[in-house]
Order: sequence, then C-alpha cells, then structure tokens
Amino acid sequence: MLRKNNLQDNSDINIGIIGPKALIDQTRETLKTFPNFKPVFRIIEPSSLTPDITKELMNDVEVLMFTEYHSYNLVKQVVEFTIPVHHMPLMGTGLYRSLFIIKSRYNLKCLSIDTVKEKYVEQILSELEEDNYELLVYRNPSQSTIIEEVVQFHIDNYQEHNAIALTGIQDVANRLSTLRIPHEWVTPTQQDMIVSLERALLATNTRRNKESQIVFGLINIDNFKGVSEKYSSEHDVQLLKLNTQQMLLDYIKLLDGHLTNLGGEEYSFITTRGIFERETRGYKFIPLLQDVKSKLGITISLGVGFGRTAAEAGNHARLALWQSKELGGNVCYIVREDRSVLGPVDITTHKQYERYNLSITDPHLLDKAKKSGMSASYMTKLMARVSRHKKIDYTAQELASTLNVTIRSANRILLKWMDAELVDIVGEEKATHKGRPRRIYRLSFIEEEQS
Repeated sequence: MLRKNNLQDNSDINIGIIGPKALIDQTRETLKTFPNFKPVFRIIEPSSLTPDITKELMNDVEVLMFTEYHSYNLVKQVVEFTIPVHHMPLMGTGLYRSLFIIKSRYNLKCLSIDTVKEKYVEQILSELEEDNYELLVYRNPSQSTIIEEVVQFHIDNYQEHNAIALTGIQDVANRLSTLRIPHEWVTPTQQDMIVSLERALLATNTRRNKESQIVFGLINIDNFKGVSEKYSSEHDVQLLKLNTQQMLLDYIKLLDGHLTNLGGEEYSFITTRGIFERETRGYKFIPLLQDVKSKLGITISLGVGFGRTAAEAGNHARLALWQSKELGGNVCYIVREDRSVLGPVDITTHKQYERYNLSITDPHLLDKAKKSGMSASYMTKLMARVSRHKKIDYTAQELASTLNVTIRSANRILLKWMDAELVDIVGEEKATHKGRPRRIYRLSFIEEEQS
C-alpha cells in the first residue's frame, strides 16, 4: 500500500509510552496533537516485568515516557537509562481535580498520601482555602515502593484517623476499591499530559535539530477573480487587497516570519519549524483561516512545506497548496520532507488528519512511469486522490478532472500508460443516458506500490 509513516521514518520521533491501560488510552488521545511523535505503547499490569519491558523498548525509541511516577521510580533503581526518560508528574490540574473531588465527597481534614508530593498537596489545599488539615505521608527510605506496603499504609490511616487515601498508583487504587476504603486515584489531565509530552519532545535530538528548520508557506486567495467581480470599483478591490495583506502580516508576525506578496492573489512566507509547531498547537490550529473568512468575507488556502533545503521546502509548499485548492479551499495542508502529507488543518470544520505519502519508492515503477511520459505532477495528483478517496479505479472523465486536462488529453495519456503497463482496463460503467459506456481504468502502478 502507499508508504505510511513507520518507526523507521526519519521525519517522526519514536516515543515509548509505558503505563497501565487506562492511562495509555488517555495518552493515545493526547498524542493526536503531536504529529511528530510516533508512539510505541507498552501496557503494564501488576505481574509485568517493567524493567525488562523498559530495556527492550529503549532500543526502538528516542525518548521514554512513564504515565505513572511509581513505575518510573521502580525502573530507575535497576535500569541504566541510555535515552531521555520522563514521567507525568502529579502536580498540576490532575491533582487539583482529585483534591476538589475529595472535598466535595468527603472532607479534607485528614489525607493519606503516597507517591504524590506533599508540597504540591499543601499548595493546592491553600488555594482551596483549607488550613485545618493533617497529611499522613508514606515515606519509603529504600525508594522501592511495594504495593502491599502502600495499601496497608492507607488501611491503617483510615482505621486510625479516618483518613481519605490520595494515591498515584492504579494498583493501590484498585485494592482500596475492593476493600471499600475511600480514596482518589490521581491521574494527569490532558493538559498535564500535553506539558509532559512537550518536555519530552524538546529533549530529543531530532526535535532540537528540527527546531530551527526553515518552513516555507504559500497563501492563495480562493477564487479571487470571482471575488473581485463582486466589487463595483477598482478602489474597493485594492482596499480588499490591502486589508487582506494586513491580516496576513499580523498573523505572520505571530510566527516571527517574513511575508512576501507574489503578485495578485498569492503570498509566500517563511518561518521556523519550532515556532510554526507551537503557534499551530501541533499543526491543528490556524485561526487565520476563520479570521479572514469572518472579517473579510473571503477564504484562503494555505500550503506549508518542510524540507532539508529551502528549495525542497518551497516545492513541498506548492504541492501542499495544490492539495488545499483541490479540496475546495479554506484549509491548510502540510507536505513534510519525506513527502508525507498532513491535513487538513482547519479549525472551522474539526476534520481529522489525513496522513498519506506522495512518493513512489519502487525504482522499477519509477522507470516505467518516466518512459511513459508520466510527469511527477501527474503522479503526485493521482497518488493524492487515491490516498484521499481510497480507490484505484477511475474513468477517463475522473482522471481528466484530477489531472486538470481535457477528456481527449486524458484518453491519449491513458493509452500511453496502458502501453507501459501502468494502467489496466477492468470494466465499463453503464451509461445513464445515450452514449457509449465509459471504460474503467485501474491504476495498477499504484496497486503494485501498495502490495
């Protein structure tokens, strides 16, 4: 099939995620806002040999993330880490949420806490205007937390002081549930996870190398000719251009970038990858699209290109802009250095990412395509359509529309491709009115690449 991003793709950063299933599932959702991360998940259970899992995983990833401090603390005692390792600390909104729940259900007079830092609990209790409380803290001099000991610690505190247990360990929470002892399992919120994943991202060599990489973008006003015809005077058209350029300048300023008017309805900009990723919240949020539409009554298409050189980034931006225009405008697509595509980035429709590749890697197929006169432009357009619509069978009319050529030209092109064994006739489409049935062609060169 079309080449998908995999663990060996240099454009992705492999991250190992270790934790219980509930937190793994939550992290999986949060990682959707981090397109540069290629996660490898390892679910651990009470019987799991977490150190062995960690050692094995370190060979396949660039950075590790533990969803529970308890697991991280155990592993670091016996494993020598060779890559950056992080854990999701229980000190942010997740801890605040748990303490608020306890206050609502029980009271905060006496708390029995294990792996949660005492100072953070005190800080949040102060914010909740609680000053009359007692904290019973589990302290383990050996730094090796044993589940049975922690559970017994909470049992004793509940029986002697009526303390509510606050734990950062799912196994402890499960045992306390069985024993019907009041407790709250502190888990990170999505915001906590985002902060932790951002720190992990910044710790990787791949990220540091890409932070200053040049990003090239193209902006095109959709159907500018049709828009300008609605204005009664050239003065109003020029005023629209000025207002549009000012909005673009303001947005590119946020990216700390440089905007250039290419003439007419098209602009280009350059910025750096690190800034672009942060301002777009991981390639998910471009308010410029909605702002231009709501304030000026027009829509724009964006194409953003990453590349190992400025020329490559520019070429990829042009491919990305074509993707945006082909979808109807008012969206942004990104083509990365490996010619994989991300998009659409559109805050107004909340569409899910498409991720596909615009390149063919089989040298034999490339040679056949070249000899048949199949240009790189045609190949890119065909592979983008196949990836988007998940079909490889087309009529000449459909291909003419995709390639932006006449039906006559499409038929001539198809004859060449058939001679080169790049396409096959696989059937006919019944005519809905008088005329010959339309032949259906299969893009067999893409089918071969998929196999």
